[in-house]
Amino acid sequence: LSAGVCCCCAALRPRYKRLVDNIFPEDPKDGLVKADMEKLTFYAVSAPEKLDRIGAYLAERLSRDVVRHRYGYVLIAMEALDQLLMACHSQSIKPFVESFLHMVAKLLESGEPKLQVLGTNSFVKFANIEEDTPSYHRRYDFFVSQFSAMCHSSAQDPEIQTEIRIAGIRGIQGVVRKTVNDELRATIWEPQHMDKIVPSLLYNMQKIEDIDSRIGPPSSPTGGEKEENPSVLAENCFRELLGRATYGNMNNAVRPVFAHLDHHRLWDPNEFAVSCFKIIMYSIQAQYSHHVIQEILGHLDVRKRDSPRVRAGIIQVLLEAVAIAAKGSIGPTVLEVFNTLLKHLRISVDFELADRHSSAESATFNTSSKESDERIVQNAIIQTIGFFGSNLPDYQRSEIMMFIMSKVPVLGTISQSLDTSHIGDLGTRRIQIMLLRSLLMVTSGYKATTISNALPPPFLDPLLSPSLMEDSELRQLVLEILHNLIDRHDNRAKLRGIRIIPDVSDLKIKRDKISRQDVSFMKKHGQQLYRHIYLGCKEEDNVQKNFELLFTSLALTTIELANEEVVIDLIRLAIALQDIAIINEDNLPMFNRCGVMALVAAYLNFLSQMIAVPAFCQHVSKVIETRSVEASYFLPETIFKDKCNLPKSLEKHEKDLFFLTNKIAESLGGSGYSVERLSVPYVPQVTDEDRLSRRKSLVDTVSLQVDILPGNNTEDKVDNTEEITFEALKKAIDNNGLEEQEKEKRRLVIEKFQKAPFEEIAAQCETKANLLHDRLAQILELTIRPPPSPSGTMTITAGHAHYHSVPVYEMKFPDLCVY
Repeated sequence: LSAGVCCCCAALRPRYKRLVDNIFPEDPKDGLVKADMEKLTFYAVSAPEKLDRIGAYLAERLSRDVVRHRYGYVLIAMEALDQLLMACHSQSIKPFVESFLHMVAKLLESGEPKLQVLGTNSFVKFANIEEDTPSYHRRYDFFVSQFSAMCHSSAQDPEIQTEIRIAGIRGIQGVVRKTVNDELRATIWEPQHMDKIVPSLLYNMQKIEDIDSRIGPPSSPTGGEKEENPSVLAENCFRELLGRATYGNMNNAVRPVFAHLDHHRLWDPNEFAVSCFKIIMYSIQAQYSHHVIQEILGHLDVRKRDSPRVRAGIIQVLLEAVAIAAKGSIGPTVLEVFNTLLKHLRISVDFELADRHSSAESATFNTSSKESDERIVQNAIIQTIGFFGSNLPDYQRSEIMMFIMSKVPVLGTISQSLDTSHIGDLGTRRIQIMLLRSLLMVTSGYKATTISNALPPPFLDPLLSPSLMEDSELRQLVLEILHNLIDRHDNRAKLRGIRIIPDVSDLKIKRDKISRQDVSFMKKHGQQLYRHIYLGCKEEDNVQKNFELLFTSLALTTIELANEEVVIDLIRLAIALQDIAIINEDNLPMFNRCGVMALVAAYLNFLSQMIAVPAFCQHVSKVIETRSVEASYFLPETIFKDKCNLPKSLEKHEKDLFFLTNKIAESLGGSGYSVERLSVPYVPQVTDEDRLSRRKSLVDTVSLQVDILPGNNTEDKVDNTEEITFEALKKAIDNNGLEEQEKEKRRLVIEKFQKAPFEEIAAQCETKANLLHDRLAQILELTIRPPPSPSGTMTITAGHAHYHSVPVYEMKFPDLCVY
């Protein structure tokens, strides 16, 4: 009876349950009953409204089998679910999916490795199915958490541990694919999910044995590698995740990387950090590169108080990111990158000086390692700035050059320079050196069409400031920056090293005809360049490299910027340098005096061959030959040797050893050069900064440069002892004055500025300016008064006097009245 009742009950059960029961064999080892599975599949396809009930019943059976540890039936149930999922794509599949996900969750929660792997495999198959309509209520929070936990499996059996980790990574990959393809894909990019997914992937990527083998664009490992190596699978999943990131969720995907690297202290050493960000930069879309750079800069600000090696590690990561981003889109972060790096450069110098100060106070010197670590930070910053700047287009690079130059602390200028008031002279010098080194790297390879574009006044003035001449290394950096900007034909390598060049034509110098823009630049700013070279030769701490760079500066100016007028100026400058060594008003050491003489010899030898005037070449060659016999220490090949016998004085040397102005003038005059200006000694200009600088004032030793040659447009200087009258004002306006009077006035002005004290000159100029201002104001105030007699005003036109019957105009001027 009981059997009959059971049979009756079975017959009365719904058909879908009977079909589901039939797919399970009596012995689970026999596997799924394929014939009955085909019937169940046909029934589900024919009656899709029954799918939800089929799924619910399968879930019920699977839950019961999991609890009873009947894993064979569990495998059969999951196989049936997979086949039903692949066969059915109707609207009614949505409720069935809920039952399916519930069963997968049961497997993942079981704690049994085999069941977890089984559930993961089923979920991955489900993730690859494209649903016809989006699901607005389905969430995958549980699966994200569970798969992330599996990625950190610490099972004692290595094989089981690897198996579970691979399952977890594949599960995360499935979640990413499923959610990205859905309309509600934004949910996976929420921070609570990214904070689990990204560290889980990075944790497995750390197990990579050879990091460098996977640096670069996405690789294509074989199927076996993907399945057997969690690190390879995690990396590919990480690349896929980043490749799907968009503008709005890029930051959420990158920030967990910083948290992971901080937590595991992976900035020092930073090999893994560098590899991670290379993967990031190669995986994301190029237009989003600036987001990553912004995040690195922000993290550098957060970790600014950390150890130098940690900061250096972050900066190196920034360098690698910038190197990749520079090939594509940098975005709007160009100035932000440089501003942040320069700020951290100042912070590093502050730390270095603070460590040095504390060690000096405690009479211990154990902080040398900290100082060297700070130097590592500074070098990393400079390298990053240089690499980033050198990869920018020229129009952006010129802006960056101006930006960096504006940060250089220069005395007497109003700029946005870095604050160095609290770090003293040593700190200011360190900042100057660091910034100029950065600028040197940025200017490397820069080719401007005209020199005025490369050296605009806001850039040139602070670069040639006396504040940047107080140290040998500073002067070297300034000259090297000038070389980068002036040398537009890559001739600098051919001029390396100061020497007497036997035949300049062998160097195969490349040059173009000087443009009108360059001629205009030299007229406006040539004196600044000459002055910088002149003062650079007078420094006592010059070494051989300084003289080599000064020679290269003169040679490049000759190649790139010299017309006939500039050639004359350069010769005047060379003769003035020779006078520095001979007269020695600055009490230079004998090595410096001989070095200057050698510099002049090397340059005039180069210049004479460049302009190819035979008589000039002959004079220069004769002097050099005489020196090689009687005074070889005046030649660069001798004076810059390690051991060179220096003379005790230069006063007793014959004129044959020196380059003579009259000889040069004779030789050039015969070739059509205008040599009148050669008779005027070169005198550098005095700037306002010379008076503000702590260095020795130039006003005591040099005068304002005044060209006394006729035909020039130099303003006439009026002696302040002359009474300012109406006739004097007429003469000042009259351009047809006598030439001899103009010469005499200029001579008196030159003599006054050369011999009178600076305070007296300033007072006289101020008094004269005030008097002239008052008199001109009186002239301009016209009043009308009645005529003293029946006459008319007299007007003077073209030298003739005419009278008109109009009132007389009298100027309110004490001693002048015009009728």
